[in-house]
Amino acid sequence: MGRVSQAQAQENRQRVVATASRMFREKGTTVSVADLMKAAGLTHGGFYKQFASKEDLVDEAIAHAFAEQAAHSAMTFEESAGERDAARRALIEDYLSLWHRDHPADGCPVSGFAADLGREPEQTARAQDVYVNGVRNRAARLATGDDDGMAQLCTMVGALVLARATRGNPISEELLQAARTALDENTKPEPH
Repeated sequence: MGRVSQAQAQENRQRVVATASRMFREKGTTVSVADLMKAAGLTHGGFYKQFASKEDLVDEAIAHAFAEQAAHSAMTFEESAGERDAARRALIEDYLSLWHRDHPADGCPVSGFAADLGREPEQTARAQDVYVNGVRNRAARLATGDDDGMAQLCTMVGALVLARATRGNPISEELLQAARTALDENTKPEPH
């Protein structure tokens, strides 16, 4: 079999990163290199031509997930005709939806990578800057007035993680609704 061109090698690398980003959010970073490469439609041996280690791929997959999220958030803001409050409400509704609960591979990297980064100190040290910046950016999209958005983000991520853990039980939907209600009540304008 002949060598692949640089352009093909770059395309393969991007496919592996995108596949890893989705699989890691859905199944965790314990996904094997062999399973990952199979899902990307490439050989296991090709992995080591593209990446120095699985940890390097995890770093890139996290960065890729946050870049995807930022692009999606920008589209949501544009679709809300630049109205920050409407974009914020849309973000909350989308985040706390049954679809988001049921599709972690396409979901938020804050919730998707939190457990793995919490369990793997070596990976956390490597990926922490990207992850922390992603958390701060997501919180900033929720910020209102004097509120920096951190507590709102914590409510959303916590509710989503709990809803995923209880999927199949009525409490799952109750958790999502409770978070939507709490966020709605905490951000109503103050009467004058």
